[in-house]
Amino acid sequence: MVFLIEYDRPSGTLVQFRKFDDSERQIAQEARLELELKLNREGNHNREVVILEARDEETIRHTHARYFKGLAELADEWTAKQP
Repeated sequence: MVFLIEYDRPSGTLVQFRKFDDSERQIAQEARLELELKLNREGNHNREVVILEARDEETIRHTHARYFKGLAELADEWTAKQP
């Protein structure tokens, strides 16, 4: 699967999360480009736009947790793992 993520850096919030089948990779890339151009025209440089590939959404949520969890939640999880 292919995932398009728009993330607001200052607020640490997920703005957009879209899923595409592997066969729709070109559509995902075009959507990313369109979104980046729109944000650039608006002068919005605080947004991060990425395309990620993974087997499923659960994998993306695990490997790229910062897009889905708040800082406090990430810190709590990290602290819980410490010896």
